[in-house]
Amino acid sequence: MSASTDLRTGDPTGLHRVLDEGVVLPQAAQRLDTRRELWPDEVRVRVERLNLDAASFRQLERKHTTYGVADGDAVRAEVLEIVASRGKMQNPVTGSGGMLVGTVEEVGPESPLGLAVGDRVATLVSLTLTPLVIEDGLARWDGHGEQVPCDGYAVLFGRSIAAVIPDDLDPALSLSVMDVCGAPALTARVVGEYAARAEAGSAPAVAVIGGAGKSGSLSLAAARAAGAGRTIGVVPHLGEHDLLADAGLADAVAIADARDPIALRDAVAAAGGPADVTVVCVDVPGCEGGAILATAEGGTVIFFSMATSFSAAALGAEGLAADVRMLVGNGYVPGHAAYAMDLLRADAGVRGLFERRL
Repeated sequence: MSASTDLRTGDPTGLHRVLDEGVVLPQAAQRLDTRRELWPDEVRVRVERLNLDAASFRQLERKHTTYGVADGDAVRAEVLEIVASRGKMQNPVTGSGGMLVGTVEEVGPESPLGLAVGDRVATLVSLTLTPLVIEDGLARWDGHGEQVPCDGYAVLFGRSIAAVIPDDLDPALSLSVMDVCGAPALTARVVGEYAARAEAGSAPAVAVIGGAGKSGSLSLAAARAAGAGRTIGVVPHLGEHDLLADAGLADAVAIADARDPIALRDAVAAAGGPADVTVVCVDVPGCEGGAILATAEGGTVIFFSMATSFSAAALGAEGLAADVRMLVGNGYVPGHAAYAMDLLRADAGVRGLFERRL
């Protein structure tokens, strides 16, 4: 084990890795220290794959698309530039990053994470706060997908979170699930609260915007398991409608542009809404108003999209005189990784949708 001789005091939040002049946490920092040497409570991981946040990847893809054709080389070059300049993967437009899979190669003597050298792990903290060095130029990535083969290293702090990858699942599948595992866990918690208070025959209605996606499909499965009386999946077009209907995850599947507040409200209403709980899982901006309108008075909106404008959500609810509780899904609920994996194993519909995306 090697230890840093830097005069900065180690901190479990990773504050000692921040290179900005002001005191900010790693997620808010402009640059992180990526040296290989570990502070005593850190862990270094040999990276084999990155999973870029969906909102971040879509923004990069749109930026580098000309005449309807995405330039994968340009996307790859920008990811490399971001990581090299910032010491982490944090899209400057969306502010989001993603997560990674790799193998533990060194563990500090005071690390509380319970990891051992040789463990294959997925990080459950964002790349926006994870010191990262890419050493292969992303030579095996064509720039056309969220999952990025990679050789390099990353550093986890004392308050980071990582999960050992289960042996019974393909690592790429595990990475896809762990990337969004906070969504189903919080959905289950909130829906369970409503179900516990519901009178006989009045179990909560749950609408998931983006129901055919990764976080959306898991959230639908979680809502049903937690006692939802009716589940509504909202998708943007007929192709996803058919996929979600075939998966059997929702009692009703509605087609609507989530950016059109009236269309979204009416689609959810026609499918059995308004919803007691609305879960927003789409990776495009401008969905706040429709989600609020689709939710019953006294209901809850859970925002899991990094494309969400939280000022637009707050001011929109005020302007609509909507009595709704709004929650920001922060990606962490105790036991969230194991819970999401159990949903995947137990529900063939969820697994089928995930495997189609690999």
